[in-house]
Amino acid sequence: MRYRKILTSVLLAALVLLGVAAVNPPDPPKPKNLKILPKNITHEELDKVMDGFKDALGVKCNFCHAPEADSTSHHLDFASDAKPEKNIARKMMKMAAKINKKYFSYNTNDQGVHVDAVTCMTCHRGNPHPGEKH
Repeated sequence: MRYRKILTSVLLAALVLLGVAAVNPPDPPKPKNLKILPKNITHEELDKVMDGFKDALGVKCNFCHAPEADSTSHHLDFASDAKPEKNIARKMMKMAAKINKKYFSYNTNDQGVHVDAVTCMTCHRGNPHPGEKH
């Protein structure tokens, strides 16, 4: 009898949680403000690209991304264009793409997929300002 009460309580709690989850809509997706990268890029692909930038420049996310207006949250506003570094990164992406297309368009892997010869790492090599000493 005791197990039956516990089981009933657990099932009731689960039903209540499911009901609450069904009534509360999910959070709307956060704006991405993508101007160079594809609009349909997945979150995982975007993280991979951003990790590549961090590695190539030896920086953290806040190098290009401004903090949210709500200073108590300590989160970054990834859609904001408040920091000039973000637009510089966009220009650098265009420049690298142009160089790769003009001079390395033949550079493909075994599956015929284009492989960039010039990347952020080509010049930056872990330094946010190429040509300067660490």
